[in-house]
Formats: sequence, C-alpha cells, structure tokens
Amino acid sequence: MGSTVSRHNWTFLTNHARVLVTIARDPGARLRDVALVCALTERTVQAIVTDLEADGYLRRLRDGRRNRYEISPGAMFRHPAEAGVQVDGLLALLTGAPAAGKAVTPGVSPGLAGAAAGPDVPK
Repeated sequence: MGSTVSRHNWTFLTNHARVLVTIARDPGARLRDVALVCALTERTVQAIVTDLEADGYLRRLRDGRRNRYEISPGAMFRHPAEAGVQVDGLLALLTGAPAAGKAVTPGVSPGLAGAAAGPDVPK
C-alpha cells in the first residue's frame, strides 16, 4: 500500500469569516487583538477589514481615538453555493447571539432554535 499524506492543516472558516466573527463578538476590539485571536498578522487583518468594509459586510465608526465596527444586517454570502443566505445566521451560531430579526427560544442554543421545533410544532 502507498503512504498516506495527513492533511490536518485545513479549517472550515476562511480568514475573512474568522475576522468577521471575532469583530461580531467584540465590535470595539483593536485590530491588534483581532489578529491575536485569529492567529494572523495585524497587516493581514487590516486588509481583511478593508475587504469586508468595501463589500458592505461591516462599517468602521470612529469612537474617540478608536474604531468601533458595526456588522451590516442582511449581508449575504458571496459564493453561489450559499446564494440568498444571510451571513448573520452564521455569526449568530458562532457568537451565541440571536440573528438579526430572529427570536431566541429559551433554553435552546441560538444556532439550534430553528431546528428545535419538530415537524408538528410551529416555528
């Protein structure tokens, strides 16, 4: 049998998604701190934030000497495979916050609230 190559270096989220999730968790985070959380360079995070801002996923707001970030509600995924799906559902799942315009069912994880109701129970 031939040797198998282990492929343990991939992740589910892109760097852009990881930065957006980190900012969603703490909109007042310094980019230096975002870089540490995401294991990226500060320069890379700055470029990603510029991309996200240019494509309408977030807005940079001045708060004194610091920046604060606001996630754009209703922003959609860019890839055709996720066409028509809003990013806020993924952010809600990964941050534990309710998606924009969605109620949270008490005792149910925000990411599972829609799945908690069975076929005979209205959502």
